[in-house]
Amino acid sequence: MKDPYQVLGVSRNASQEEIKQAYRKLAKKLHPDLNPGNKKVEQQFKEVSAAYDLLSDPEKRARFDRGEIDASGAERPGRSYYRNYAETGQGAKYQDFNFGQGFGFSVDDIFSDLFRDRRSSRTVRMRGADLSYTATVDFVEAATGTKKRLTLADGRSLEVTIPPGTEDGQTLRLKGQGLPGVGGGQPGDAFIEVRVRPHPFFTRVGNDIHLEVPVSLQEAILGSRITVPTIEGKVAMTVPAGSNTGSVLRLKGRGILDPRSGRRGDQYVKLKVTLPDRIDNGLRKFIEEWGKDHPYDPRAKAGIG
Repeated sequence: MKDPYQVLGVSRNASQEEIKQAYRKLAKKLHPDLNPGNKKVEQQFKEVSAAYDLLSDPEKRARFDRGEIDASGAERPGRSYYRNYAETGQGAKYQDFNFGQGFGFSVDDIFSDLFRDRRSSRTVRMRGADLSYTATVDFVEAATGTKKRLTLADGRSLEVTIPPGTEDGQTLRLKGQGLPGVGGGQPGDAFIEVRVRPHPFFTRVGNDIHLEVPVSLQEAILGSRITVPTIEGKVAMTVPAGSNTGSVLRLKGRGILDPRSGRRGDQYVKLKVTLPDRIDNGLRKFIEEWGKDHPYDPRAKAGIG
């Protein structure tokens, strides 16, 4: 795989915020919704997403920088003693796994399968160790809820439910899905940290969704009906006549479901008036004539003139 720093176009000492901004910029350009049917762009988007998944996780990024894992997250030679132990006969079932888009876990502190009291030869009953996993999901998947298939330490495959409204960094617990107990002890638990990829257009504030939408000069002046994306698909909304850049419209109940209250947040659409790519003579002459009789200073109104 390609170097994740090169894929995102950032330096190796880039901050986490710079990495996030680089991903958002590329995602806006390469998102499949904007390039339907373009397999080349789709592959580039997958590479960008994989690079972000690795570099946005401080632990994975540090291990990559130290040369312990490669760009795909797979182990490199020269691991620590306990990682090497995990590949020997006794520890084979505790190997590190890297399973698909955004999933992975590591077990560094496993010393043996059984612990016995050497003086009495009695089996010591001990609860199994907990395991930690990371699941990376898209923004919309976290907002609306999804299911992810997870491969556990013993090779079992388990479908994990990501509840609607899951936030970045939220941890889910799978009771009894950790390592088996010793001497009849209870198994440990599996903890899944959910990481949410930033969306190229949406941002989350509490349970509300915020989105900036460009509108044409005529749509802003005359008013219009436009189509805007939401986390559950596209909807039509009215742009009032005389709207300006910075005008904010609300789509009630189009935000994220609050699992505690059962209420949904709203979506706020901020308008950005955008001129055409080419200003023709007709528009230029009209503005020149109109401007003679309608002078105004927007900077003075904003207090920066």
